[in-house]
Amino acid sequence: MLRIHFTGVDLARVRMAGRPDALWETILSFHRLRDRRDVRLFGEWRTETRSRLNSETRLLGALIPSRGYFPDFLTPVEGQYGWDVGLDALRGIRTERMRRELALLGAGTGVGAAFGMPSAVSGGVDGPVPRRLRDFMEGGTKHLPRLMGELRGYHRAAVEPYWTHIQAQIEAERAARGRALLDGGADELLASLPPMLRWRAPVLECDYPVDRDVRLRGRGLLLQPSFFCRRTAVTLHDPELPPVLVYPAAAQLASASAAGESIRPLEEQRQRTLGKLVGHTRSVVLRAIGDGATTSELARRAGVSLASASQHACVMREAGLVTTLRRGNAVLHTVTPLGAALLKGGAVAS
Repeated sequence: MLRIHFTGVDLARVRMAGRPDALWETILSFHRLRDRRDVRLFGEWRTETRSRLNSETRLLGALIPSRGYFPDFLTPVEGQYGWDVGLDALRGIRTERMRRELALLGAGTGVGAAFGMPSAVSGGVDGPVPRRLRDFMEGGTKHLPRLMGELRGYHRAAVEPYWTHIQAQIEAERAARGRALLDGGADELLASLPPMLRWRAPVLECDYPVDRDVRLRGRGLLLQPSFFCRRTAVTLHDPELPPVLVYPAAAQLASASAAGESIRPLEEQRQRTLGKLVGHTRSVVLRAIGDGATTSELARRAGVSLASASQHACVMREAGLVTTLRRGNAVLHTVTPLGAALLKGGAVAS
């Protein structure tokens, strides 16, 4: 059980993260990749991610056990401001802190070691320290470039293609919690969190693999909903770091799983969404315009008749998605900024 103790000042300083944290999602997705549960939601994602992975991940495997503690420095608080900002913070980690957290990981009992708990309770890993982890501990920050390379490669394969889907889920979670905050303040916000989090003022209780108390001491709490976090919330081990609670965006995940939907790559998701919005044929025509096309080129690219291509282009021009310029006996269709945004699905970089 995790118990987070609030003061009145802490309640006034509770806040929701403004976006999904790319580093937290990357690290937690590494857990999901090795987990066989939640097949309906993550089954296709696991298959697709493994097929794209062409970079080394053995160091990540040593730093991120299947269960239990992983070093706090992998998820710096700056990650809430974006992937690049988070990586910059990770790159600047101090050698002393890195070695201290790696020593805790290498002790073989993870978080449980810090609380006098056996590894069977904490979910840690027994046995000798893996060679890669031992080398990393001895080398300190000189091994950071390799870690950064593995993180980038894994992120590109496992998280980046699905970022729009992840953003949509977190935005939905933020909207739900924001309404609770407006209706009843921080007290109602904390009471509205998913079932594994229970607000018993002034303490927020969470299902957790070890027994732990966190006292906020007037620093407030950052609530970070996560797509890849499952079943239990996660917090940083070091009590001196800015308090953050990463928790599953449970309602959205449950509804997606119940509907038999799985997390999908960005491009596939855009195509499906655009097709539902404007119709399959019209979405094909809009995409076929590319950097510009005459009506005859458009018909050939989209596989439709000349009359059909002209008609679809006319409808999209009236909707502000396409601009048509006459050049002699031909017309040239180009996609407007609005049409380009629709094709991109409103995607925002992580």
